[in-house]
Formats: sequence, structure tokens, C-alpha cells
Amino acid sequence: MDALGPFTAHRRLLFGVAYRMLGSVVDAEDVLQDAWLSWDRADRSAVLNPRAYLVRTVTNLSLNRLTSARATRETYIGPWLPEPLLTESLPTVPDGAQEVEMAETVSTAMLVVLESLSPLERAVFVLREVFGYSYAEIAEVLGRAEAAVRQTGHRARAHVQARRPRFATEPGQRGEVTRRFLAACAGGDLNAVMELLAPEVTAWSDGGGKVTAARRPLYGADHVARWLLGMLAKPSLQAVTLESARVNGEESVVFVYQGAACAALTYDLDAGDGRVVNLRLQVNPEKLAGLAGWGAEGLASGASGM
Repeated sequence: MDALGPFTAHRRLLFGVAYRMLGSVVDAEDVLQDAWLSWDRADRSAVLNPRAYLVRTVTNLSLNRLTSARATRETYIGPWLPEPLLTESLPTVPDGAQEVEMAETVSTAMLVVLESLSPLERAVFVLREVFGYSYAEIAEVLGRAEAAVRQTGHRARAHVQARRPRFATEPGQRGEVTRRFLAACAGGDLNAVMELLAPEVTAWSDGGGKVTAARRPLYGADHVARWLLGMLAKPSLQAVTLESARVNGEESVVFVYQGAACAALTYDLDAGDGRVVNLRLQVNPEKLAGLAGWGAEGLASGASGM
């Protein structure tokens, strides 16, 4: 059996599994590289279902990497946020409702919730709730008893449902908020920015100790608005422009310097009044691989693999 054909055919799925498991574009790509090496060396004549074999390989490689990553994140400087990913195109699905549902599973808010699961719970949830695998199939992937996997799945789903983001996701609404936000920031208009923020808004920024960022969450519309505009007023950011982009399946904002995206700002809208309740700014230069396709003819290879 040819090695490249099946791997290429399933790469979108494999990246989607790895990225949701790890919340990291770099780690997901590393997992795919390791999976390819394993697949290339395997006795493929004995493989009846290449898709199942590759998903099993990627899932277990992701589990191993996630287990070790959790220890590293305990010493991470400042808030840890998932790596942003340009998602201008998502897989074709039968209807718009399913497309929205698929986008929600890769939203920054959902990835933050998934961080609170154990590695095993995360694997079961992703395979079951996102990609629709049966418990029997997941048990085979993980090499565990189906009853145990089912119990893990129920526990993970209950945990996520209790914390699942319930924010406004209507594209038109997000587009309008983004337009107003960009205009307010461009004009340095404090009042206009504050009007877009809920009184209880929270902002996180992830610099990873590589660049200056708030090491603790910021709370309140006035505090967050002043922080945002103060940051944008710094001389080092005068050449940076803010532009709208679809990041992690939702209308968001990218910071652009000399034609390349250098940061991403994602946000959640209150389902009631449509104001921003959470802001997440990713500025760690080591976590921006998913923005590499900005301004290019095509997006980064993983961006369409969700």
C-alpha cells in the first residue's frame, strides 16, 4: 500500500484531532510528523483500515505529548492560552448549523474548557463529541475496555457541559462588534471601547515570558479598555495595524506588522446584550505558527484541516 496517499487523504482529520487534543499548532504538526514516520515504517499490507490506524496513532501520540505538556504548563509564565489558528475555511458539512457546531468545537473558549479535562477525558471527548466515534471504536483506539471508555466519556461530557461556553455566535453580530472595535482602537476612543465591553469583562494575555504581557487576568470594562488602548499607544506598536480575521472558527482580530500577523485577539460575546465578556490576546511569538498564512495566497497547511 502506498504510504503518502492515505496519509494525505486523512491529514485534515488527523490535524483536527491533534489540535483539539493539544491546543497547539506546533505540537499538532509535530504529532503529524511523528505519525507519518510511524506510518511510513509500518507493515501497511496488514492494515485493513488506514483511517482508523492513523487516528489511533495520532491520538496516542497526542496523549503522550499532552501528559508531558501539562507539567510544563504548571511553570508557564503568566496565563496559558491555546495557539490561535486561522480557519478561513472549514470542512464542507451538510448544513449551516453543523458548520457552526464544528466551529464552536475549535473556538478558543472551548479549547480553554478542554484544558480542564484529564488527557484521557480530552481524548475521549474529542473523538466522541467532535468526530462522532462510537465508544467501541474509541476503546479500540485507546486500547481500553469499552465500559471504562464510556464512563470516561460521560464524565468528560458532564464536565464540559457544566463549563461549556454559551456565548453569542451569530456571524453578523460578531462582524459588527469587530468593526466597531477596530474603529474604536484606531481612534483611541476609550468610551467607544468601553461601550463594547461588559462591566464584568475579563482579559487574558499570553506572552509566555517572551514578550511583555499582563501576568494576571484583568477585570472590569474600565481597566481592560485602558490596558488595551495603553498597549496600542506604545511607540513599539505604532507600525502595527489591527485587521479582522476568522480565527478558531470565529470573527476575531489579528495584529499585523509588515504584512504578517504578530498577535491574535479572540473574544466571547454575551448572548444577551452582545457585549464582550472575555478577551484573549495571544502575543507569545512561539505560539503564532497558526497565523503564518496571513496575507499569503493560501493558509497554513493545518488551517483547513479542522
